[in-house]
Amino acid sequence: MTFTLQHTDATSDARAGQVHTAHGPIDTPVFMPVGTVGSVKAVQPRELIDDIDAPIILGNTYHLYLRPGTDLLQAAGGLHQFMQWPRPILTDSGGYQVFSLSDLRDLSEEGVTFQSHIDGSSHSFTPESVVDIQRAIGSDIMMVLDECPPGDASEEYARQSHELTLRWAARAKERFEATAPLYGYEQALFGIVQGVVYPEIRRESARRLVDLDFPGYAIGGLSVGEPAAQMYAMVEVVNEILPADKPRYLMGVGTPANLIENIARGVDMFDCVMPTRNARNGTLFTTQGRMNILNAQWTEDLSPIDPGLDGYASQRFSKAYLRHLFKANEILALQLATLQNLALYRWVMREARAAIQEDRFAAWRRATVPQLQHRL
Repeated sequence: MTFTLQHTDATSDARAGQVHTAHGPIDTPVFMPVGTVGSVKAVQPRELIDDIDAPIILGNTYHLYLRPGTDLLQAAGGLHQFMQWPRPILTDSGGYQVFSLSDLRDLSEEGVTFQSHIDGSSHSFTPESVVDIQRAIGSDIMMVLDECPPGDASEEYARQSHELTLRWAARAKERFEATAPLYGYEQALFGIVQGVVYPEIRRESARRLVDLDFPGYAIGGLSVGEPAAQMYAMVEVVNEILPADKPRYLMGVGTPANLIENIARGVDMFDCVMPTRNARNGTLFTTQGRMNILNAQWTEDLSPIDPGLDGYASQRFSKAYLRHLFKANEILALQLATLQNLALYRWVMREARAAIQEDRFAAWRRATVPQLQHRL
């Protein structure tokens, strides 16, 4: 994996670049649809390519390890072959899921022992085993095992946690360099900056990860309940230190406005379940703002779902039809709503990239953020 920084906006810290992987290029800034268990919920891989043109998706090590398991993934030739996805895949290390889904877990210097949320069985993750699991998955971009402390963690706990995460990162990198990919193409391993909302801890985490010389860096432990202003402040602190010639990935963020604000602060890559999860609940993101398609006001509205967006669901189907599908509990409702939201997120990334390349990002941001935050 390599990264080419193509242009930095003259009016902000926003960047346009390209990540090069064995499964194709990724223009940045980019939003990665979340395919936790090898599936982006409610849409086919073909739709992600033909309708959304998603350049990369995300899978999750914790979930794929538990089900279907690494033996089956290796027998299939890796996740790309298993799910018939020809483009790049990034995998989260599973650290966040261990600490958020498992009621019983035991953290130590060696790693973490946890109970499966599926059947209660006991499992262990170490920095080394998580690298091995991601080798078996075959993702283009892998993550180190990290501890993701809660957003209200004390400064003392945040410091202890970040120190542990750094030691784990060094062990993960050593394991990565001592092993080879399984399917004939190269993979990359990213470090993860932690530190909750404490600027000095974030700075130290970023500096020491840069010293370890990863090909890219993730910013973890944000968008977990802290005010948006604190999230933006931590991103600014970290991006002052992370090298300009390597990609920056903000994990688990967020609304369209969150994405734009963080692009303005120099972030290149994003993922979040928000567009797909909200779609299945009837909340749509459109170029005119956010809407609840279940509201009675859309009952007889035969206008397109999103007349400002050139997308399959956006232009072809009406608000009234989509509301009807939801009220009738039709599966097609979930599919069309998900396609709309993913198309909107893709539109945000494309428009942001064009604005960066033309040195007008600040003006575009001022006009677009209020528009996307409007409630219809």
